[in-house]
Amino acid sequence: MNLLSLLASEPLVFFVIVSALVFTLSIHEFFHAWVARLLGDRTAEREGRLTLNPLAHLDPFGFVLILVAGFGYAKPVPYNPYNLKYPIWGPALIAAAGPGSNLLFGFLFAFLYGLASMYLGVNNLLAVAFWFLGHINFSLMLFNLIPLPPLDGSKALLSALAAPKYHATRFWLEAKGPFFLLGLIVLDSVLGLGVFSWISFISNWFFSLVS
Repeated sequence: MNLLSLLASEPLVFFVIVSALVFTLSIHEFFHAWVARLLGDRTAEREGRLTLNPLAHLDPFGFVLILVAGFGYAKPVPYNPYNLKYPIWGPALIAAAGPGSNLLFGFLFAFLYGLASMYLGVNNLLAVAFWFLGHINFSLMLFNLIPLPPLDGSKALLSALAAPKYHATRFWLEAKGPFFLLGLIVLDSVLGLGVFSWISFISNWFFSLVS
C-alpha cells in the first residue's frame, strides 16, 4: 500500500493515516523505554527515548518505507540487559510492553470509534481517525508478535531458549530470522500471497468486540 498515492487524491485521509501511524509508533516505543526503566535500566532514558515525542522514535528511512511500501520500522529502543532486575526474562518483558500498549490503545480507540460513529456518523473525520488508530494499533501489535527477530515476539522465544543447549537455535534465529522475515514481506508484497492476511482478520475481530 503506497500511502503517498493518497496525498494527491485524499490529502485529509493521508494526514489522518500518517498521524495515526506516528502516534502509534511513538506509543509503542515509549512503552518499551518505560518498562526498561521500571526494570532498572536507564539507557533509553539517557538517550531521550522516554518520551512521546515522535521525533525521538521515528527512523527516517523506516518511516519513508511505511509511506511508499506499506511496511517499515521505528528506531529500536536501546537497553542494557545487565542492568535489568530479571536478566533472562527482562528483555521479553520490555518487548511485550510495545504490543501490550498497542492492544490497550486499540481497544480504547475502537470504543471511541463506536461512540463517535454513533453520535457523529461513520464518515465524521474524528470517527475515521479513531477507526484508523484502532486498526493500526491492533495490526502493529499482531505483526510484532511474530516470533522472528527483530520483532518483539522473538524476545520471549529467545528467553525461553536461554539454556546453553539451545545456543545453535538462538544463533540461527538471530542471524537468519531478520532475512527470513524480510523475504516473507517482499514475497507477500510482490506476489500477493496473503501471508499476513490473518493480521487484518484478527484486527477486525478485536475491533468488532468493542466498537
